[in-house]
Amino acid sequence: MAKVLVTGFEPFGGDSVNPALEAVKQLPSTIAGAQVVVKEVPTAFERSAQVLEDLMDAEKPDLVLCVGQAGGRAAMSVERVAINLIDARIPDNDGDQPLDTPVREGGPDAYFATLPVKSMVKAMHEAGVPAALSYSAGTYVCNSLMYNALYLAARANKPVRAGFVHVPFATEQAVDRPASTPTMDISCITRALEAGIAAMVTTDEDIHIFMGTIS
Repeated sequence: MAKVLVTGFEPFGGDSVNPALEAVKQLPSTIAGAQVVVKEVPTAFERSAQVLEDLMDAEKPDLVLCVGQAGGRAAMSVERVAINLIDARIPDNDGDQPLDTPVREGGPDAYFATLPVKSMVKAMHEAGVPAALSYSAGTYVCNSLMYNALYLAARANKPVRAGFVHVPFATEQAVDRPASTPTMDISCITRALEAGIAAMVTTDEDIHIFMGTIS
């Protein structure tokens, strides 16, 4: 049985909830015949990297999906690229705010997700949830964790595919934000993630159709 490690970030930036974490907590323990292991990670550059490394060493997953919040986006965003750059707009939960710093000194400039990202977007659409392929994971902790996941996967003792999905604000997070703030119900986020994970498990070669956005 294949094993999928799924991570979700703790709340950050003054919010009391992170929809990424709440959504992954609702995932079933088995998807498309694969075991799903869900873990929380800190929204902190250094600690998230170490926690992820420890989890990958302990769980020895076949696939890794990290999930984070991208407030302001209106759809599920399946990320295709992680860059070797930290440029933090706000401090992380440990108070660190690195600027113009590599994620991994001497590492490649970027990694492409090794998951079937287009198939994942298609599966989310078929599950009735708005989704898009994204070419920018930002320069905050989400991008950093995606980069680290791919860095560690490339050095694992067995083939490991990895990637990242950004999710919108949860509905309740819009209470004190402008009325135009896009949100998504956590149950919809979970449904999309389940569909995406099923595609990860069952797809060996990604589909070849045009899709994607840099925002």
